[in-house]
Amino acid sequence: MSRMFTPMRLRQENQAFAGTGGISRNNCDLGFQAAFQDSATGRVEPARFADGSLAPMHILSGVPAEWIVQRDAEGHPTVLLDSIISGFLRNSVFYTREEAAALV
Repeated sequence: MSRMFTPMRLRQENQAFAGTGGISRNNCDLGFQAAFQDSATGRVEPARFADGSLAPMHILSGVPAEWIVQRDAEGHPTVLLDSIISGFLRNSVFYTREEAAALV
C-alpha cells in the first residue's frame, strides 16, 4: 500500500478491512466515528464533509488545511501528509483500523 495518503489508499484500506470492524459500516453502531490522526503530532480530527459536518465514513473533504499536500483543479484534497492515518474515535480515544477491527 502506498504511503501517500490519497483517495486510492482509502479504497485499499476499505478493501483490506472489508468484513471487519476496521470499516465504518461495521463499527458505527458501536459508537465509532471515522477519524484521522497525524502520527507526527498526535492531533486527531473526526472525518468531516467540506461544510464541517461530521461524515459517517473517511473522506478527505474536511481535513485540516495544513494536512493537505495537493488539491485537484476544483480544490478538493487529493494527497495528505504521509503522517496521516485513518482510524476511529470512540469515547474521545483514537483507534487505528487494526485496533477497531480487533475490538469489534
